[in-house]
Amino acid sequence: MQDNFSANFANLSHLDSQGQAQMVDVSQKTPTLRQAVAAAQVRMLPTTLAAIQAGNTPKGDVLGTARIAGIMAAKQTANLIPMCHPLPLQKVEVQIMADEQLPGYQIQATVKTKAETGVEMEALTAVSVAALTLYDMAKALEKSMQIESIRLISKTGGKSGDYFPSEA
Repeated sequence: MQDNFSANFANLSHLDSQGQAQMVDVSQKTPTLRQAVAAAQVRMLPTTLAAIQAGNTPKGDVLGTARIAGIMAAKQTANLIPMCHPLPLQKVEVQIMADEQLPGYQIQATVKTKAETGVEMEALTAVSVAALTLYDMAKALEKSMQIESIRLISKTGGKSGDYFPSEA
């Protein structure tokens, strides 16, 4: 039984031969330029969107605070996600754009490094925390806001190659 168990987990890099979680050893990998872009959206009532756009919110600068929170979160990813490697991030950019059709905000994070492993989790963490912060800053206006569609948009670099999903 143990042999089947070991065989089933042999190709899963985050599990050892007993099926226990482990941090992947990247010490033999060559650092390469890597970039990831992630996105999320926060859906809200048109009146909430208008209040945020007008700067008429009880907690102050909603978008600026959410942007900074996203940047800070990307830098803390290894402290939040158990098997993530701490990485030297060279770029973290968080953009928050109003979308009246949603209505709400589209959030996008771009993270770049030159390292042995990728920055997908850092980009995903950035948009997640930016969305949560936007919610927190505006919840006095509306508690029914919805954080939606957190996803990886693209990644470049590394052994697995580039990833650009089709827009279907």
